[in-house]
Amino acid sequence: MSEKFTFEERASDSPFIEKIWRTQNATPLDFTSLAESHSEIVVAKLDGKAMLAVRGPETKATIASAPGDSEFFGIVFKMGTYMPTLLPKNLTDRRDAHLPPGASHSSFWLNSSTWEVPNFDNADIFVERLVRLGLLAHDPIVADALAGHEQAYSPRALQYRFLRATGLPHKLIQQIRRAHNAARLLEGGSTITDIALQLGYFDQSHLTNALKRFIGQTPGKIAQVNMLE
Repeated sequence: MSEKFTFEERASDSPFIEKIWRTQNATPLDFTSLAESHSEIVVAKLDGKAMLAVRGPETKATIASAPGDSEFFGIVFKMGTYMPTLLPKNLTDRRDAHLPPGASHSSFWLNSSTWEVPNFDNADIFVERLVRLGLLAHDPIVADALAGHEQAYSPRALQYRFLRATGLPHKLIQQIRRAHNAARLLEGGSTITDIALQLGYFDQSHLTNALKRFIGQTPGKIAQVNMLE
């Protein structure tokens, strides 16, 4: 995240929410959008208007832009949480579903009804309402499988559950999560050699290629930024 952003996040007691975040920036800027296996709802506030979008996972790091004088707020879903009418597989790699605005600057249309745009503080209540109306679902098999728990499903059935609930194959989610873990270890001061060995990469070249794809930087660059900080 660029230093020009002011960034804040909080946890949630909801079994459907991974985290809630918000950020703002005064001037236009470009930043690296990392690969991400979670889906989320993002609210952008520009020129006094609030716009809501449902975002799917991202399979690679890309350069994104944020306009000046903008605010963003997001609700990141737990793995396996998704909107049945807006499946993650149709939203991958920034093919966001932008929900139509309502009559006011702080409302939008969803499921043939007008909703008030949620905010950083009431996101939990907003998600509870989505669940109550059947607009948000959760497949517990996804988290169980990622945790390594034994499954009573065939590989084909398990893959179907993953693709429906996350939009990504099981293996790709594991690769993205491992790359994020590697980046955190580098930021914590671990060596490239130790990380490659610890996380099961074939060699340093394998680790480097994974970080370039999913994080958008080489291991050396990540470690260098950490030292400069």
